[in-house]
Amino acid sequence: MLRTRWLQNPAALWLFCIGRALFYSRDSSFHRDSFGVLDLMKIRTYEPGDLAEMTRLFDDYRVFYEQPSNLELARRFIIARAHGKDSVIFVAQSDENRLAGFCQLYPSFCSVAAAPIYVLYDLYVSPENRRNGIARRLLEVAAAHAKRDGKVRMDLTTAKDNLKAQALYESLGWQRDEIFYTYNLTIN
Repeated sequence: MLRTRWLQNPAALWLFCIGRALFYSRDSSFHRDSFGVLDLMKIRTYEPGDLAEMTRLFDDYRVFYEQPSNLELARRFIIARAHGKDSVIFVAQSDENRLAGFCQLYPSFCSVAAAPIYVLYDLYVSPENRRNGIARRLLEVAAAHAKRDGKVRMDLTTAKDNLKAQALYESLGWQRDEIFYTYNLTIN
């Protein structure tokens, strides 16, 4: 009862919120929205301690793309990417220390530009955390990282019927390729 009583005191609650905002605002990975309100969703790189939650998110991502759930496969894949430094994974962490989403970048090259690029292959936000700007923040952090890392471009593909994602990408300056088709060859 004592722990929650202070929450009923407006002055104490105000001081708590101000203190919390000041604490979190010291961390550059937190973000203020256009009204200056602190967004307590922290975007940071994946750490080994995230494995259990990242496994869940990655499995949910694969299920979203109509793959059968396979937590062990998801776990092995994330471990392999992290251990081999094959990719860069950014996670969205809530103020409750839960992961709400992620994006994964794979380094590659553009032969025509003769320069390094990133392929943004995975972007996922859990359903209960959608429509809160998390995907936007993940994309912004990924683009800033690509710039710092000397990449000249980032590429991604998305489903033709994923209109919400397309609108988000275009609002951030991504350009839809109207010239080239993408082909895939399954290797058995």
